[in-house]
Amino acid sequence: MKPDYKNWMPKGMVLTAVLLTALLLALFIVFGLTGLVSGALKTVLFIVFLLGTVVGCGVSVWMILMYRAFSYDGKRQMSRQIIEGIARYVKLPDGGKGLDVGCGSGALAIACAKRNPNAGFIGIDRWGKEYASFNKPLCESNAEAEGVRNVNFRRGDATALDFPDESFDAVTSNYVYHNIPTNDRQAILWETLRVLKKGGTFAMHDIFSKSKYGDMQAFVKKMQDMGFEKVELIDTTDGMFMTKKEASWIALSGSALLVGRK
Repeated sequence: MKPDYKNWMPKGMVLTAVLLTALLLALFIVFGLTGLVSGALKTVLFIVFLLGTVVGCGVSVWMILMYRAFSYDGKRQMSRQIIEGIARYVKLPDGGKGLDVGCGSGALAIACAKRNPNAGFIGIDRWGKEYASFNKPLCESNAEAEGVRNVNFRRGDATALDFPDESFDAVTSNYVYHNIPTNDRQAILWETLRVLKKGGTFAMHDIFSKSKYGDMQAFVKKMQDMGFEKVELIDTTDGMFMTKKEASWIALSGSALLVGRK
């Protein structure tokens, strides 16, 4: 059995965009190029459906290219590179526990558990309808396919984790918090760090742009002042996981990895 980590650009969204574009093209042909309507109405429909078709083609091509870039089975395999790259920062003591927030299809939690066979990992997610193909059974199936038994999955809320303070030896996340509608994403980072034990490690990858997170350099400085060790905000768009050009057209500019020890 082969794991199925899905794609960060859901196939359903790609197909929807392509079908809508095809519909707009058909409407353009019917109402804009035939004699079915005439006069000012034909002119308006010609312009509307032509613009819709052009925009739809652009969006569809962009989604297809993203789908190909993120595919675990494709040539680029950016998703796999990111997951494995984050997991390399996670080292748990024997008998330790790790938490992956927003586990999706289980990829990062499983990768971390595989690298730390003598520890346990938990993946949590709300598995919302916008990513309907991601769910707990999929995570469990992927863990079984990978032969990983030291990981389990449960439903959870990143903004209010159902764990006591200092419960885990490591916490991770990947492209999660920027999707949460809030004016204070730094508060979500603090909530994740709340459940990290003293001496525990963290590795959180996201789009840490100023528009989404505010001043992250000030955040890092505050962490250091509080006693966090080896805190780094590593740019992952400078060849680490992707190039700046890739990050730009995939809409991942500002991606960085926040790592360190509590």
